[in-house]
Amino acid sequence: MTPVLVVNSGSSSFKYQLIDMETESTLASGLVERIGEPAGHSSHTVVAQPADGPATTMLNATQTRELPIADHTAGFQVMLDAFAADGPSLAEHPPVAVGHRVVHGGARFFEPTLITPLVEINIDELSVLAPLHNPANLAGIVAAKKSFPGVPHVAVFDTAFHQTLAPAAFTYAIDAQLAETHRIRRYGFHGTSHKFVSETAAAFLGRPLESLKQIVFHLGNGASVTAIDGGRSVETSMGFTPLEGLVMGTRSGDIDPAVLFHLARRENMSIDDLDDLLNKRSGMVGLAGSSDLRDIRAAIANGDQRALLAYEVYVHRLRAYAGAYLAQLGGADVITFTAGVGENAPLVRSAALETLGFAGVEIDEERNLAPGRGIRIISTDASAVTVLIVPTDEELEIARQTLTVARP
Repeated sequence: MTPVLVVNSGSSSFKYQLIDMETESTLASGLVERIGEPAGHSSHTVVAQPADGPATTMLNATQTRELPIADHTAGFQVMLDAFAADGPSLAEHPPVAVGHRVVHGGARFFEPTLITPLVEINIDELSVLAPLHNPANLAGIVAAKKSFPGVPHVAVFDTAFHQTLAPAAFTYAIDAQLAETHRIRRYGFHGTSHKFVSETAAAFLGRPLESLKQIVFHLGNGASVTAIDGGRSVETSMGFTPLEGLVMGTRSGDIDPAVLFHLARRENMSIDDLDDLLNKRSGMVGLAGSSDLRDIRAAIANGDQRALLAYEVYVHRLRAYAGAYLAQLGGADVITFTAGVGENAPLVRSAALETLGFAGVEIDEERNLAPGRGIRIISTDASAVTVLIVPTDEELEIARQTLTVARP
C-alpha cells in the first residue's frame, strides 16, 4: 500500500482524501469546516476495501463530529482523531507524502513542487494575486506539516498546467510596463482538472495524447474551457483571476471593463462593491436568482422568462468559446465535458454543441440523455469529433503529481 494524503484547504475549512496509489483507490475522505467559529463540524467517510479487488462504491457510515475548531492546526488534529477512531489506521498505513492544492503559482511554478520554506514564502508572496485562496492554502500547509512532520509535502498548482500558454495567448493589451510591474497576464485555473481529463480521455480512446487536439469544458459553479494541443494548454478562458471567461454560478465571466467605470460613476460603487458584484452577485444568480442549473431548468419549465434568458446567455457563451477554440486549434479531435454541470446536464451539452455541425460534431441524443456514470461517448459513430463525458478527479491528479516528486 502506498497512501498519499491530499489536502484542499480553504479559509475556514479543508477537504482531505487518503488514496492508495498502488490501486488509485480512495481509502477515506473527509471535511473539516467552520474553523474559527463557535461550533465546528467534521465528517469522515471510510471506503469499503474488499480483500480480493479494488474499492467498491459502498461506503461505511459517515461519522460526523461537532466541536469547536480554533484554527487549521486544531482542524488537522480533528482529522487525525477521526482516522484513529474510524480508520483506516494511519499508524499502520502512514501517508508517504501529502499533496496540497494551491490555487495560484503565478509564473514561478509550472510543475508539482516540494514544499520548502522558500516555496512557502513564494506562495505567500503570490497571495496578492489570489487573496482569497493562497493564504488559506498556506495555512493548510503549515498545519499539515505540524501533523505530518516526517513526510514530504508537495504543492500542486491550479495555474501550472497553463504555463504552456504562448505569450500571444497570455498577454493582455495594456501598458506593457504596468503589466510587468504588477504581473498582470492570463494565468488560467482549473488546470489540475483539465490535465486529468485530457489525459484520461486520450487513455480511454487508446490514442497518443500528443496526437490529439482537445477542448475540455469544466462546468461547475465555477466554469472554464481549455484548448489542449498534444497535451499542452494553448488557450484557456479564465485569466488573471477565475472571473474571466464563461458565465458561472455567481461570476459574470467576460464583461466590458467600461461597465465598471459606469457603475462607479453612476452608482458610486467602490472597488470592493464592484468586486462583490462580479464575483458573488452576477452570473446565473444575478440573471435568474439561483446559481443551480437544476433550479433554473425547473423555473424555465414553469414559464420563468428570467430563467430562460439566463440559460440562453449561459449557452451562448459556451458556443462562443467552442467556436473560438476550434479556430485556435484548427479543428478538434475530442470535446469533453466534466464537473457537476458538464457531467450531469445533457441539455447543456447538446445546446453547447448544437451549432458545430460544420466542424463535424454530431451528438447522439440517446447516448447523451442516457443516465450513467464513468467515462462515456455521447457523439454518434459517424461524428468527426469524439464527444465525451469524463468525470474529473482532481484529488487523484494531485496525488499522482505528488508522487512524481515524493516517490518513496
